[in-house]
Amino acid sequence: MKSADNSKGIMEDNDEEEEFEHFDDFTLASSWERFISEIEAVCRQWLADGPKNLLAKGAVQVNQLKDLYKIKSEFKYATKSYCMEYYFATVDDGKTLDWDHALHDLQLSFGVKEFVVIAPQSASGVVLDAPEASKLLSAVAIALSNCSCLWPAFVPVHDSSRKAYIGIQNMGTVFTRRFEADRIASQVPVKLMHLEGLYELFVSKFAYTAVDWSMNHFEVHFKMKLTYRTPIHDDEDEIHDPDADITGSSENPEVDNHVKAQWDDNFPWSKWYSAEDPVNGFELLAIWLEITAESSLDMAELENASPVEADKWFLSPCLSEYLDISGGSTIGFASQLHLLVKALEMSSEAKFIEDFISGSEALKSSAVVPPQTVLDRVLKDLFHEAVETEMISSPTEHKNSRSIKGAPQESLFEQFCLHALWFGNCSIRAISVLWIEFVREVRWCWEESQSLPRMPSSGPIELSTCLINQKLHMLAVCIDQKHRVAEGQFVDANDTMTTQEDLQNPTHNSSSQGASKEGSDRKDNSNDAANVAKPMMLLKSNKIMHVPITLEPPPMTEDMHEERLKAAVALGDSYSFSAQLETEILASDMSAFKAANPDAVFEDFIRWHSPRDWENDENEENGASESSSWPPRGKLSERMSDPGNSWRKIWNEAPAVPASEQKPLWDPNREGEKVLHYLETLRPYQLLEEMVCAAFRAAADTLNRTSFGDLKQMNIKIEQLYITIASVLRIFLVQNTATDTEVLEDLRRLSTTFEHIEKLVLLAASLHVKFLQSPYLGQAIFTDCFNFYLPNMGTSSANAHNDTQREFDKKQQIRSDDRDLILSMFPPPTANQSWRRVLSMGNLLNGHEPILREIIFSKRDHASGSYYAASSPRLHQQDIETYRMYVSGTSNDLGVALAVASYD
Repeated sequence: MKSADNSKGIMEDNDEEEEFEHFDDFTLASSWERFISEIEAVCRQWLADGPKNLLAKGAVQVNQLKDLYKIKSEFKYATKSYCMEYYFATVDDGKTLDWDHALHDLQLSFGVKEFVVIAPQSASGVVLDAPEASKLLSAVAIALSNCSCLWPAFVPVHDSSRKAYIGIQNMGTVFTRRFEADRIASQVPVKLMHLEGLYELFVSKFAYTAVDWSMNHFEVHFKMKLTYRTPIHDDEDEIHDPDADITGSSENPEVDNHVKAQWDDNFPWSKWYSAEDPVNGFELLAIWLEITAESSLDMAELENASPVEADKWFLSPCLSEYLDISGGSTIGFASQLHLLVKALEMSSEAKFIEDFISGSEALKSSAVVPPQTVLDRVLKDLFHEAVETEMISSPTEHKNSRSIKGAPQESLFEQFCLHALWFGNCSIRAISVLWIEFVREVRWCWEESQSLPRMPSSGPIELSTCLINQKLHMLAVCIDQKHRVAEGQFVDANDTMTTQEDLQNPTHNSSSQGASKEGSDRKDNSNDAANVAKPMMLLKSNKIMHVPITLEPPPMTEDMHEERLKAAVALGDSYSFSAQLETEILASDMSAFKAANPDAVFEDFIRWHSPRDWENDENEENGASESSSWPPRGKLSERMSDPGNSWRKIWNEAPAVPASEQKPLWDPNREGEKVLHYLETLRPYQLLEEMVCAAFRAAADTLNRTSFGDLKQMNIKIEQLYITIASVLRIFLVQNTATDTEVLEDLRRLSTTFEHIEKLVLLAASLHVKFLQSPYLGQAIFTDCFNFYLPNMGTSSANAHNDTQREFDKKQQIRSDDRDLILSMFPPPTANQSWRRVLSMGNLLNGHEPILREIIFSKRDHASGSYYAASSPRLHQQDIETYRMYVSGTSNDLGVALAVASYD
C-alpha cells in the first residue's frame, strides 16, 4: 500500500511538473515590471518604425514648429493613466540647434533634439508627488536602456505654471545626463538679475563632481540672446493742438480737441475709417554667439556692453490680432461691404424706398438712422465741398477698374456709395434716408440750374459705368445746357461755346479748321477722316468749302440706346440700325452744310462728312492737288451710289438751315425731368444692386491708390481682386439678384476675399512707411507675412479657424549697415517711461532694457570609455557637455534649466 501510494504520488508530481512546463505564470511579474515592459514595447516599435512610418501612423506637427512632430501612447499603472509622447524631427542634418531655429521649450532648455515626455492624464498634466515622479522617470529610463535607446526622458512636476521638469538620458558612455528645470514666478533676487550672479550660480553646480574646482582652471562657454520691444507711445506724450483739424470719419459727431496723429492719416482710406496699425511694433533679437568667461568680472563687463556689439541682430514684426486671416475681426471696407450685401438681401422686402423709412417698429429699432447733423455733414461733403475736388486731376485708375460696372473715381455716385457704407452702419433704412435726401439735393441743383458737383457737364456718357452714374452725367449735361441757354450761349458739336453774335456767321473757314468733320463722335467714318487734305473746293462752283457749325448730338444713356434699338426693331425699317439712329442728326448736319455752302452738291457733303465713301482716282491718291486738275476725278462709293441710298434721300429733303435756327436735336428740360423721375422712382433692389457694384469698385480703387512700394505679390493680388469682382458682379447685368440666395452667398465670399486683400494692403502700407530708408528689409518682412497668411486666404474664417493655430515667428537678420535704422525705432525713454524703471538688468538699448533675457552657460569635458564602444567608437574621443544651464526671464520672472552629465 505504501509503495502504491508512493507510486501514485510520484505520478501526480510528474503530471504537475509536466503541466508547469506548459504554463507561463505572469503573476510572478509585478505590475511595476509589466508597466516597464509595456513602455519598452512601445519604444521598440517607435524605433523600428522611424520618422516616415510614424507620420503615416498619425504623428502630428507640434504647433508652429516647422520640423517637429509627436506621437503618443497611453498606459495604465495601478489606478492611474499616463500618456507618453515621443517628439522627433523628420530631418536630422547633424547641426546643433540654436536661436536661429524655432524650438520646443525642452529643446531650448536642455539642448536636446528628440525626446520623450511621460505625464499623468489629469487636469494639471503634472506629477505633484515627488516619489511618484522619480518612480515614473525610472520606469521610462529602464525601458529606454533595455532598448539601447539614447532618447532623453522628461516628467513634468510641481505646479504647471512653474514649467518644471525632471529628466534623465543614457548618453551611451560612462555619462548619464540628468535634467531639472524650475521657475521663479515672483520677485527675482537682485543677485540673479545680473550676469555676475547667474554666472556664480552656474559655477556652484560644479560641486556635484569629485573634483575640487576651486583649485582648477576651467572655462565657461556663454551664449546670450536679448529681446527688445519697440516702445509704445503713451497718450500723455501726444501733442495737444486744439486748433488742428479733427481727424477720423466724416460721420463722427463728436468733437475732440485732443488731436492724436494716426499712422494712416496720409493713406487714401483714412477719409472713411482709421485702421489699427497692423504692425504694433517690432522685436529685436541681439545675439552673442560664443563667449568664454573665466571669472565673474568678465560677466560684469559684458553686462555693461551695448547690444550694438552683439554678433547678430534679428528683427520680427509684432502683428496685430485683427490681421489674422483665419480668425481676426473684419475691418475697414470689408466689414461694411458685408453689411451692404445684407442690405441688398433685404431690399426686395419693399416696393418703394420710402417703405423702409416708415416700416415696422422692429426695423426702426434694429436700424438706427444717424442724427440730422450727421446727414447734413454727408450732404455738405457731397454737394458743397466738391469744388476743389473737381479741380484736381483724376487719380490713375487700375487697368481693370472699368471692367466693373460701377462709377468713376471721385464721381458723385461713387462718393455717395462710400458715404453710405458708413452711414448708420449701412443698414437698408439708413441707406433709404440718405438716398432720398441725396435725390432732393440733386433736384435742387436742377431747379436752380446749379452745376452738379463731381460730374462732368459735357462729353460722351460712359456706358461702361453703372446706370445711375450715366443718369447723373446726363443730368449734369442738361443743367449745363439750361444754364447756357439762359445766358444766350450756343454749344456746337465740338463743344465750342458761341454767343449769339458769333452765330450770325454760321460758317468756319475751311482753311483754318480743315475740311473734314473728323473728331465728331456721331460720324460713322471718323477714322477715315484723320488725314484729309488742305482746304477742299466745292465740285461745281470751285469755291472754298466751309465747315458748318452743327448741333451738339443728344447724350444717351444705356437704357435710351436699348429703347431706340427696340423701336427700330419694332418698325422693321429697311435701313441699318446705325443709320436709323442717326437720321435726325444726319439731316441736321446736311441742313447746316447746305446753309454754309449754298452751291454744294451731295458729293461735296460726302467728301466732308464721310471721306471713306469718296473714291479718288490714282493721280489724286499719289498727291496731285485739287487745283491742278479741276474738277477732281473721283466717284462715290458703291453704297452711296445706290439709287435707293437713304443718305441721298435725306439730302434731297434737308433744307438749308444754319444750326442756330434749327430745332435742337434733344430737349434738355425734358431729359432732365426724365432723369429725376428715374431717380425718384427707383426700386430698392435696383438701387442696392447698383450700389453693390459701385461700392466694390470704389473700395478697390481706394486700396489701389495706396503706396506700398515695389511689392509684386500685392500688385498681382490687387489685379486678381479686380478680375474677381468683375466676374462675380457680372450677374447683375442679366437678372434681379436680390432674392437669389446663390448670388448672395457669392457676394459674401467676395466680401471675405476683399477682407483678405485689404488686410494685406494695410500691412504692406505700414511696412512701407516704416522702412523707406531700407525698402528691401520692408519687402522681406512683408514676404514672410504674405507667405505665412497665404494658405488661409480664400478660406472662410470658420474653416480656417479650425486649422492648427499658428503664430508668426519669422525673423529677418539685420545687416550691419541697417542697424542705425533699427536703432531709430528705439528713441530714448520719455519722462513718463523712465520713472517706471525701478531695477535694470543691464545691456540697455538707447535706455531701454530687454523684455527677455536668455542665457546658456555650458562646460565641456572629454569622454573616455563607453558601454557601447563597439557600435559607437567615436565616443572615445568626443567632448561631452557635462554642465549646461539655460536661464530665461526678466526681473519678475526667472526660469532655470540645468543639465548635468555625471559618471555612473
